[in-house]
Amino acid sequence: MGDCNSLGDCDDTRIERLYEYLDGALSKEDLNDVKRHLEHCSECAQEYDLECIIRSVVRRSCTDTAPQTLKSRIMLRISEIRIEVGHG
Repeated sequence: MGDCNSLGDCDDTRIERLYEYLDGALSKEDLNDVKRHLEHCSECAQEYDLECIIRSVVRRSCTDTAPQTLKSRIMLRISEIRIEVGHG
């Protein structure tokens, strides 16, 4: 990946490599290249940190379940609507 250009911004290809890195979709050599790049590029390191946070929140959110009371209220409302439209 190398260092960022003198303006400090990386192109879309470098950012895409971060996603591949996070997904474990790179060869060992490419993994090392990305690690070295992250050590020297604050922009990509920030992007990496942000993506890690986002993935963590999504992962945590996907394991949350709705409270039983909410499920019961939804099922009750579905039953009420079915009765109202004559399908109950």
